[in-house]
Amino acid sequence: QVCSINSRFAKVHILYVGSTPLKSAFRGTIRREDIRATEKDKVEVYKSFRPGDIVLAKVISLGDAQSNYLLSTAENELGVVVARSEAGVQMVPISWCEVQCPRTHTKDFRKVARVQPQFLQT
Repeated sequence: QVCSINSRFAKVHILYVGSTPLKSAFRGTIRREDIRATEKDKVEVYKSFRPGDIVLAKVISLGDAQSNYLLSTAENELGVVVARSEAGVQMVPISWCEVQCPRTHTKDFRKVARVQPQFLQT
C-alpha cells in the first residue's frame, strides 16, 4: 500500500508476500527508475501512484537502513491493482496508464497492473 510519494520515489507498506498476509507491515520504496521498464527517464511518480493505492510489486533488493526493501513495478503484470477516487469509489482501469471513477467519471493517471488470474480473489 502506497503511503507517500515525492518526485523521486514512492514509500510503501508491504502487507502481503504472495497471498500470505504479514503479521506486521514492512517498509519499502519504489524508485522512479523502477516504476516502468521503458522510458524510465520520462516516468513521473505522481502519474503512477497515489497514497492509498494497493500495488503489486516485486522485491529487487534489501535496500538500506532508511528504505528497507527496494521494490519494482517494471513489468506489465506489476503496478496499481486497487485505486480509490476522491469520492471513495474503487476506480476502474481503462488503459495501462489510466483509471476512471465509475461514479464521477473523472480520470487519473496510474501505472496499472495487468493482473494475472492467479492473483484475483473472488
